[in-house]
This record gives sequence, C-alpha cells and structure tokens, in this order.
Amino acid sequence: MPRPTSAQLAYGSATVVCSTLAMLLLSRTTSGIGVAVIGIAALALGLLVALTVPRPGRTGAARTARAGRPAASGEDTETRGPAARTHAGAEARIGQHSLRR
Repeated sequence: MPRPTSAQLAYGSATVVCSTLAMLLLSRTTSGIGVAVIGIAALALGLLVALTVPRPGRTGAARTARAGRPAASGEDTETRGPAARTHAGAEARIGQHSLRR
C-alpha cells in the first residue's frame, strides 16, 4: 500500500477538524454518544477526502493508452519516446520467473 502524500494528510486532517467543529456547533449536542457519533462521522469524511486527493505523477487514462499502443509499421521505438521503450522492456520480462507469490 502506498504511503499517503503530505497533501493527503493535510486535506484529511483539516477536513476532520473543520467538520467536527461544524457538526458540534450545529448540532449543539452535549451527550457523549452524540459527540462520539460526530467524531466517527468526521473521521470517515476526512478519510474520504484524503483518498480522493489526486496523487502526483498520475495523468490518467491518456498516458496509459499512449504507452500501450503497438508500434506502427516502420516506426522505431527510439522515435516513439521513453514510454514506448519502457513498455517494450516490460514485454520482454513477462516470461521471466518471479520469486514473489
């Protein structure tokens, strides 16, 4: 599992604090169960926000589609760029044995 980025931690923490304060002020609850429910809801909301923050380096499906297209006739991998060379190297390693299970 990848580690969270600093942006994910910041947005998630800010969401938890702000949403907890807002819900406590708007509900005016004084019972322990009410405060616990609000706290759990704020944590869930913060987790949702942290997971939806985009990770750096991901540009979406367009990048994947370009890297996966086959070479046209007469087109060399050198002229297609580094993504094509990386993809071609990955195809060569597919048949190799792996020690991971």
